[in-house]
Amino acid sequence: MVVLFFEVGNWEELEDRWEFKGGVGGLKSILVEEDISLAGLFDKIYGKLGLSSDTMDLVLSYSPPLNKKSSRSDSTCKIPLGVIVEPTEVCAYEKSSQESSDDTDGLHDGFRDNYFDVDYCDSEPTDVGSSRQKLPVFRNVERTENDNGASVTQPAEGNPVVDPLLWLTGAASDEPVNVPTIEASDSTFKDGSDLHEGKYFNTKKDIKRKLSDIAMKGNFEFRTRKSNRSLWVIECIDLNCSWRLRASKIVPESTKFVIRKYVGVHCCSLLNRNANHRQATYVVIGEQVAPQYVGVEKGPGLKGVQTFARTKLEAQISYYKAWRGRKHAHTLIRGSPEQSFHILPSYFHMLEKLNPGTVTRIEVDGESRFKYLFLAFGVAIRGFRYMRKVVGIDGTFLKGQYRGVLLVATAQDGNGQCYPLAWGIVDSENEDAWTWFLTQLKEVIGDTDELALISDRAPSIKKAISTIFEKAHHGACAWHVAQNIKNKFKCADIMGSYWSAVNAYRCEDFTGYMTEISHRYPRVAEYLENEVGFEKWSRCHYPGLRYNIMTTNMVESLNSMLVNARDFPYVALLDVIQEKMSKWWNDRRIVAMAITAPLTPSRESEFRPRFAQSNGRHTLQLNPVTYHVKGGELEGVVDIFNKTCTCKEFDIDKLPCVHAIAAAHHAQVSVYSLVFPYYTKEYYVLAYGETIYPVGSQSQWDVPNEVATRVVLPREVKERKRGRPKTSRFPSVGEFRKRKNRCGKCGAYGHYKKKCNSQTGLTEGNQPTDVPV
Repeated sequence: MVVLFFEVGNWEELEDRWEFKGGVGGLKSILVEEDISLAGLFDKIYGKLGLSSDTMDLVLSYSPPLNKKSSRSDSTCKIPLGVIVEPTEVCAYEKSSQESSDDTDGLHDGFRDNYFDVDYCDSEPTDVGSSRQKLPVFRNVERTENDNGASVTQPAEGNPVVDPLLWLTGAASDEPVNVPTIEASDSTFKDGSDLHEGKYFNTKKDIKRKLSDIAMKGNFEFRTRKSNRSLWVIECIDLNCSWRLRASKIVPESTKFVIRKYVGVHCCSLLNRNANHRQATYVVIGEQVAPQYVGVEKGPGLKGVQTFARTKLEAQISYYKAWRGRKHAHTLIRGSPEQSFHILPSYFHMLEKLNPGTVTRIEVDGESRFKYLFLAFGVAIRGFRYMRKVVGIDGTFLKGQYRGVLLVATAQDGNGQCYPLAWGIVDSENEDAWTWFLTQLKEVIGDTDELALISDRAPSIKKAISTIFEKAHHGACAWHVAQNIKNKFKCADIMGSYWSAVNAYRCEDFTGYMTEISHRYPRVAEYLENEVGFEKWSRCHYPGLRYNIMTTNMVESLNSMLVNARDFPYVALLDVIQEKMSKWWNDRRIVAMAITAPLTPSRESEFRPRFAQSNGRHTLQLNPVTYHVKGGELEGVVDIFNKTCTCKEFDIDKLPCVHAIAAAHHAQVSVYSLVFPYYTKEYYVLAYGETIYPVGSQSQWDVPNEVATRVVLPREVKERKRGRPKTSRFPSVGEFRKRKNRCGKCGAYGHYKKKCNSQTGLTEGNQPTDVPV
């Protein structure tokens, strides 16, 4: 059904134009069918006005903006129908105006799609003037069926049938204009689709996506003549082409669309083909390429998106459109950054519900804008009981729209692998952020003398640890200290002595290495002793139990694992973290269950060489639990009850040294009984015995109303500088990223083409796949 507006009035001749003046009744409207006949339209208007066709004639008139000197306008109908009430028969005028109205444009579409029957008046209208040309008259005509059963027009005798839109554009004349059924011929082609009148689509978006796909595959373009919530009318980009489609809602309350009119045959020229296809919008590109980003962290780059559009969609797209298309694909798969903040409370609720014991926190400011978040899975919290109590903490910057810093706290399992404990997202690595994060971490892992916290020497971390953890011991990452030494003192040649001092188990050995450093670089020795402190970076002086964990490499490994996910929205990033941890827990559980040795694989491989070395040692028993072991470079006195040795390896690493193994053999005690349980298969299995579950699709979430309605707004961010955003971090102090030279002849690295001795050129077989750093 279509709402048709009209007004009753008459023509008035002004100085330079004709103007239709409406009457007192004002604007009126009637509801008509889209395929209503002209006779039915007259009956509707007669009924609305309460007039009889026996006594009064109606003239349906449009108002072309013509002056007395002009011929006619090329504009189309955009304003209500003018109705002239006369006692005698007059001619009707179709009007054309440059004014636009979205509500009345449907009348124009209806005239074109239904081909209202029009004939010509032989006489000039008496109320318009002789300056007007011969115009079409709308008269009642009948429709009959031809031999094929199709409906055809039978005009009044001597009157041709004309499409009013053709007349408006000057394409009509006094000669008859037929409207035949269009069939494909040598000069035409079909669009190759399965569309037909009466076909249904669930939403308007579905039919638009379908038509865009058809247009790109059929190598033609279309443009929209009208579009609103309930109607979509499109036509070929060539005005002379017959291809067109009209679709509308089934009923106003429904979202389903149905094709009302459809002509699927083209008669346009090849000159209208364009490689930069107008239907290949960034939305279409994103929807088509989106499946390639499902289940992966990186997916195709911008060049890959351009290649996809060229090969799959046969469209040439710009670099910028490829960027927008990839961004749209990311939004479809991972959600928008703004939506991520909105669903964050519900997401955390589902994590806590599906993973008992999980701890989540969201901190907002006074305006409900996001500040911090904290996440620790219950499985990891319970598994920490079977870990050595050494936790590395560090942060890495995020690359998404709202930036931020990802904070990580991780332990190391008995097999030497990362064991993530807690995750956090904050605005930056400042004292307030670290204090908040460590406060939440303390609630999860506690604060004991056995706990060791390892980090770099950032002042914000150091101050936050001293404030929050009163019993735990803080240690510095030995690698970061080494980088500071190289950068500050330019003494890379002393690094061998430095690392020997770091890993020394006995204070006597440590003193020897430090003496060497102080002789060569006194300022370095002073820096390590006074500014850093021996207890922060050396193994033998550390006041707590640090075992063999001297760096924060376990944290850096987690940061590098998320290098591609750091530009995701926050919830999508947390999804990647959950997925990684779920996979690790499952894979390591399988490995742990398959172990046949008493120790974890890495400790077993470390243990076996010590077994071989202990065979040549001479052991002397001093008392029931103490043994003196001779032989080798260093002697040792072992206490198998207290699990100590004078070499200090047994004391610090909690793994039997060569002397302890020899003493166990002499005492006929199982050497595995001397191993701390953190390295055993039993603890390894218990650490990964549980499962981390995903939250599933958002449509499956069961969230209380108070959680779902909690407001978390995006944080305010500074406006970015113009140009390409930076996605790689600045190198740390002392860190260098020097690329090796690649030979253009053989493809090898380390020399130039002029100095290449290879007799073979660069071929596909010897092209390297990666670039060493």
